Amino acid sequence: MPRFSVIVTVHQASAEQLHAALTSVLGQRLADLELIAVDEASSGTSDQVIRGYAAADHRLVRVRLPYPAGPGAARNAALERARGTYVLFLDATDTLAPGALPAIDARLRATGDPQLLLFRDTTGDAPRGLYSQQPPEVMTLADRPGLLWLDPAAHTRAHRRDLLDRLGLRFPPGHYEHIPFGPQALLAAGSVAVLDRCCVRRAAMPAHPPRGREHLDVLRQYDRLFSTVTAPRWRAALYHRMVAHLTELHQRPGLLPPATRAEFFRRAAALCARHRATSGATALTDARSRTRSLPVLARRLRATTARTVRRAVRFLLPRLAACGRGVRAAAFHLHYRLHLLRPLRPELAVFLPATGAYTGHPAALEATARALAPHLRTVWVAGPEHAPHLPDGGPRRLHPHSPATARALARARYLISDAPFPGSVPRAPRTGQLRLQTHTGTPIARPHGPDGPADLPSLLRQIDCWTAALSAGPHATRTARHAYPGTYALLEYGSPQADRLVTATAEDVRAVRARLGIPEEALVLLYAPAERPYEPAPAIPRLDVPGLAARLGPGHLLLTHAPETPPAAGRPSLIELCLAADVLITDYHPVIFDYALLDRPIVVHAEDWADYRTARGVCLELPDCPPGPVTRTEDELLALLTDPARPLWHDPAAARRRAAFRARFASGDDGRAAERVVREVFLDGRSVPPVTPPAGDGPRPEPGGAQPRQPRAHRVTGPEPRRAAGPVPARQGGAP
Repeated sequence: MPRFSVIVTVHQASAEQLHAALTSVLGQRLADLELIAVDEASSGTSDQVIRGYAAADHRLVRVRLPYPAGPGAARNAALERARGTYVLFLDATDTLAPGALPAIDARLRATGDPQLLLFRDTTGDAPRGLYSQQPPEVMTLADRPGLLWLDPAAHTRAHRRDLLDRLGLRFPPGHYEHIPFGPQALLAAGSVAVLDRCCVRRAAMPAHPPRGREHLDVLRQYDRLFSTVTAPRWRAALYHRMVAHLTELHQRPGLLPPATRAEFFRRAAALCARHRATSGATALTDARSRTRSLPVLARRLRATTARTVRRAVRFLLPRLAACGRGVRAAAFHLHYRLHLLRPLRPELAVFLPATGAYTGHPAALEATARALAPHLRTVWVAGPEHAPHLPDGGPRRLHPHSPATARALARARYLISDAPFPGSVPRAPRTGQLRLQTHTGTPIARPHGPDGPADLPSLLRQIDCWTAALSAGPHATRTARHAYPGTYALLEYGSPQADRLVTATAEDVRAVRARLGIPEEALVLLYAPAERPYEPAPAIPRLDVPGLAARLGPGHLLLTHAPETPPAAGRPSLIELCLAADVLITDYHPVIFDYALLDRPIVVHAEDWADYRTARGVCLELPDCPPGPVTRTEDELLALLTDPARPLWHDPAAARRRAAFRARFASGDDGRAAERVVREVFLDGRSVPPVTPPAGDGPRPEPGGAQPRQPRAHRVTGPEPRRAAGPVPARQGGAP
């Protein structure tokens, strides 16, 4: 029995292409293979070429179909003849890269002959990191769910034949036959490995390109796929992938004839509406925020109706708006330039939050500035949806693109932002203007990824805009100096947004939990994973959140915070979720530095640390200095959370880790960070309080007092956060 069966489907390929494909397989330095060439009754010389190769090399098996049946039927016919332990698929217009089969064989043997091996082709569109060969080297889809976003084309993987036979898995008729085949094999495989190597060279034009109405086959194939997948977690992920794929097909110029385009839209809208109702939403997906990030068609495909008038309106509005945006941008720039001729207003401070929401460092600084410097006039640049959530008596809101905002940016003494300053703002501050960059938190990942900034000149222009920048501590300072080189002042004063965690009382905790509707008896666990920009959006949850919640049982409430979901009006801030939570479960999210101030249990779930470290780049080896226990699998995590013999609240080792973590990364967080920044920036450095390390690092009370933790429902009053060493001026309303 050969090691490999390589199936090549032939449909109207030129003799030159077919020669190249067959030679690329038979010329591999690995003899233990069979090559099955399936000719779909092609005209021309294809059959003669195949016969010639078969006569010269006994490893070639010739199969000729009586009529063109499509690539799926051709591959199925070859599968019935295949004898190899592993099956690979190739089109006659493609070739195997030199050395590909020996590399595939070596990787299979090194990983214990898994049921599926995934590798790259020359399209180069796979997100970096998904093919990482870091441990675990053998996995399932649950271990690396981002694999579901890879192109499911059959030529990018080696399938164990016994897996296909056990599943009875064959290609369906029609075009886009890989859509149900690939995910079904990936979902069913009990062992998966990856090879970070380009093994297939793709032709510019596919061997079987669908034309005209043949593109409608994609809708039938997605219907077939959803009929076989029952798990809500994977249905939701596949739904998002389907929407993105159908959007791309609909928008590709010249792909669909005009008559077919309208039918494609109607049927795609109905398909998405039907499967959205049965797929639900993933635990970390906010459908509303996703809709804003998708192209216009994706929003339309999510709709449950597709009336002609609505289609026309949705088609025209973005184009009209694009024209309007150009006019507004020119007017904005003109207003800004004109007001540069006028003097600065020394009392004006403009806050430019990245998302518009009243949260993070900018909100903490704005509130403290109003308390300590009442002569200031603060302005908050945000859309109208954020107006109801600004504090009473708080800042004046300005629309981001209004003439009033242009005027304020030109004349304000202070500009404060946690994001890049607007492009209309000159690279250097005007004389007398102070621009403060707050950043968004203490980093674990490298700010610019493993390869550095994609646009270094643009980054340097941004840095030239800064007069000063914030740093929470020595680690953040070292990272900032390396990632953002410049002459600005670095204010190592602690984390303003974390002040609330340090100064909050038990009554504050109860108030937050009541506002969020958390039952008094609930033990609250907050799951906050890090963003993985190297994976396709929408991200697939690293944990099976519904499954974990069910396994935890009654008395537990599992909250999730999606890293790719920005703060929004009316949504609880991450700081509020931290106050409400009794336990933090995270991987590499920067919130770990703030939550450590509460001295409550933290679990680091680092299942893909090697992948994350390689693909994202890190400036801190978190598993070497965690603030709590580290888990690698969901079973380990569940056992840790439910072990009555070792409750997290009475684990001396975990308490020591938290104390060491705080001492190393949060020694400046005494509840007065915002006050120090405000006095330094807005009050000319008068009476800046020194950093006072918080008194007492003993463990905070566990839920229900000091009673041993029970696995079922128990009374929760909320662990009391660490108290501040000194007072912070009270802020009015709002949550940073």
